[in-house]
Amino acid sequence: MKCPPPAKDPRYARQIPIIGEEGQEKLSKSKVAIVGLGGLGSITSQYLAAAGVGELIIIDSDVVEDNNLNRQLLYDTPSIGLPKAPIAARRLKSLNPCTEIKWYQGKLTEENIDEVIGEVDLILDCLDNWETRLVLDDYSWRKGIPLLHAAVEQFYGQIYFSIPGKTACLRCIAPRQDTKREGGIPVIGAGVGVIASLQALIAIQYLVGVYKEPGTLILVDSKRGSIDKIRIDPSACRCSTL
Repeated sequence: MKCPPPAKDPRYARQIPIIGEEGQEKLSKSKVAIVGLGGLGSITSQYLAAAGVGELIIIDSDVVEDNNLNRQLLYDTPSIGLPKAPIAARRLKSLNPCTEIKWYQGKLTEENIDEVIGEVDLILDCLDNWETRLVLDDYSWRKGIPLLHAAVEQFYGQIYFSIPGKTACLRCIAPRQDTKREGGIPVIGAGVGVIASLQALIAIQYLVGVYKEPGTLILVDSKRGSIDKIRIDPSACRCSTL
């Protein structure tokens, strides 16, 4: 289909009064990598596509399982047993044909990350394991690409936005390398949605140039309905160039 100019596209009519035509143009020229297409990634990817981000690179190594469906809203019952990335790509393209979607079905490693992600404006960490998460963090720091991390368990979640050279890196504030837990991480689907929505909102704010709190750890307790913020001193990070 022929896409209209972003600032004139009626699908964005409700958000342009907030971010302006210039902000919409910035979104249309942005390139974002989303690593992990589970509960977090399946929601953040839909919001970013719907908002008009120009290109999404989506990455996952898993197939859809029946226990995914309480929170992973890109998939349905007929998707069980199928690889996530190509299904997600089709659904996102259907949601917004004007967003370019590139997908990779496989595990992200130190050996392939340069080829798979390449040069992007922002990386979203939507993973459920720290091994790959720290591969992302190292890549972010090496390439100078901002990394927006999110994680969730039960009713709780956290978000941290790292900008290389300006904030502490993820490895220094959370140096964990857990393996996947047997049976998976227990979560309430709607609680995952809270964290994913905040992650997508921060991503959009950053891409249009209005986000003001990088280097702040956001802790969300959706059971109590509370959000706490902790400012992380960048000088405490051994990787910081400050």
